[in-house]
Amino acid sequence: MDVDAAFLVVGEFGPYQKRAVAVLVVTQVYMAFQAMLIVLVGSTPEYHIEQQDDAAAGHQELHQQVTFTEDIDSIVTEWFLVKQQAYKVSLAGSLFFAGLLVGNIVFGPLSDKIGRRPVYLTGLFFEVVFGYMTASAPNYEVFALSRLLVGLMNGGIGLVSFVLTQEYVGKSYWAMTGTLTSMTFAIGIALFGALGYFIRPWRSLATAANSLGVLFFLLSVTLPESPRWLFCQGQTERAEEVLRYMALRNGNSANHLVLKRVGTAKAANHGKTGTGVLQLVLHPVLRMRTMVLMYVWYACSLVYYGLTLGASQTSGNRYVNVAMYGLVELPAYPLCIYFINKHWAGRRKSMAGFLCLAGTACLCTTFIPENTGTLLSVTSLALLGKLMVSAAFNIAYIYTSELYPTVIRNAGLGVCSMSCRVGGILAPFVPSMRAIHTSMPFTLFCLSGLSAGYLGLLLPETLNGPVAETLEELDSMTRSRVLESKALLYEDNKWKSNHK
Repeated sequence: MDVDAAFLVVGEFGPYQKRAVAVLVVTQVYMAFQAMLIVLVGSTPEYHIEQQDDAAAGHQELHQQVTFTEDIDSIVTEWFLVKQQAYKVSLAGSLFFAGLLVGNIVFGPLSDKIGRRPVYLTGLFFEVVFGYMTASAPNYEVFALSRLLVGLMNGGIGLVSFVLTQEYVGKSYWAMTGTLTSMTFAIGIALFGALGYFIRPWRSLATAANSLGVLFFLLSVTLPESPRWLFCQGQTERAEEVLRYMALRNGNSANHLVLKRVGTAKAANHGKTGTGVLQLVLHPVLRMRTMVLMYVWYACSLVYYGLTLGASQTSGNRYVNVAMYGLVELPAYPLCIYFINKHWAGRRKSMAGFLCLAGTACLCTTFIPENTGTLLSVTSLALLGKLMVSAAFNIAYIYTSELYPTVIRNAGLGVCSMSCRVGGILAPFVPSMRAIHTSMPFTLFCLSGLSAGYLGLLLPETLNGPVAETLEELDSMTRSRVLESKALLYEDNKWKSNHK
């Protein structure tokens, strides 16, 4: 039997898988803390400059001139990151996302080669180590370097943990586990706002946010390797061991569970041609999908993080704003589950629709004056845009994992995540475009959302379809889809000719 049939025997989402997935899902809270850290530790309070000279002042002179009028402890107040030094706050945020980009490039293919579990555990361990480096940084340079290294680890484990939540369960539960991952990240954003409210000193906040990772690392040590990855690597016996262990913990009998054997030559061929990023360029079907998905992920990230990281710059309490930008995502996930499993919507139309709605919400903000004091305001429309793009982002994760065969899934997700991180790198600087014109950030978000939505319609639908394990299966499924389309077109033309 193949792996999907084996999960029917083991239990597609039994008690053991629920516990394993729960560990991976709850770890998203820690990852959200790290992603959002700069929003609060980089807060810029109100200040005024005394005895300001028209000539450019040196850094030491600036220390003497700046007086902060708000009681806020952040990297801005400690290292006087204002005026000419203000860009360093956005730079630290961008370095985190640059680390995510490199982490996706390195960890994605690496986990396809040596396994999901060792890559995940190594990345989580070092993220905790570098997180404490952030909290104890003696100067801005060390702080910035630590954010780059934390991002590097965060990007790797974020990708691998998502894939593991999919590969531990049967395919019919992929949408649910993927949605839970994104939902918990949103809850993490809201919890970080609450944590920042109670812990104001930035070093204490960074330490508290990072300490949660120690607990999740200890819980993750017991996780098994992905049986799907083992099977695709030709390690059939190990895959059977993991599946039988899952079945035992689920209370099911799987003594006679035997997977179909993959020949040594075929497994070696998969290792050479199936797991390399080069196949995403050489394979015609994967090349088209990857190009479209890369832009979709880029747009999702730019709009999602652009709106989220700008939360502290909007009017009102910064802690409440951060929490609201997390909580507003939660309604998006039931919407995702509902739409992507309907035959008239599916993955493709749902993702495109939510992206276009996010772009439209951002467009509407350009026609609303700020601080109107009414329900229809820039903040409410921005929150609506965040809700829509959160739904699209969640679908993009689920949809992408279904569009790539198992042997190259992590590499595909890694390349798409790499493009996603480009959007993340640019996102911290987008809110500062308000200096040019107040509508500039939202105009950029609008164009990104609408264009990505229309491009997403070029992808095939995957709802209720089989998942390819190898490139050969992908080619076979593509040929079948082309023949089916031709048959439908022929029947349609025949019907039209008979009714003329």
